[in-house]
Amino acid sequence: INHDIEDAIRGGILREEDLPWEVKMGLGRSKSQRITALVTSLIQNSGGEIQMDPEVFRLYRTLQDFLFEAVYKNPVAKGEEGKAKEIIAQLYTWFVDHPDKLPVEYERIREEEGIPRAVVDYIAGMSDRYCIATFEDIFLPRPWTR
Repeated sequence: INHDIEDAIRGGILREEDLPWEVKMGLGRSKSQRITALVTSLIQNSGGEIQMDPEVFRLYRTLQDFLFEAVYKNPVAKGEEGKAKEIIAQLYTWFVDHPDKLPVEYERIREEEGIPRAVVDYIAGMSDRYCIATFEDIFLPRPWTR
């Protein structure tokens, strides 16, 4: 959620002050405050099951619902969806064709569950920035240096 907030702010879709007041007051106004509130709640309230304090969970859901309406359904953000799908598809094809380029920690998955599963797991674990950087490293030409 915090990465989505940062991306939406960077993309001009959202401003920090647009976040719901009750979320800012309950979870915090900054990324680190929100992460601390959510993780602390999980740690303090998890016994046999992983769970948050009911009020913190309610605020988390409020933030999720807000982002769904303000960001995920936003026409500007939706316009980028096709690009993202194409980047992921191209990365998938490239890594399936070059499984030796997967990080070593995916070797066991490759051997036990196959290359496609290892590639899916690797791509699924990428942040947006890392995914784009990986795509650029593989597919965009580099200028020649002397």
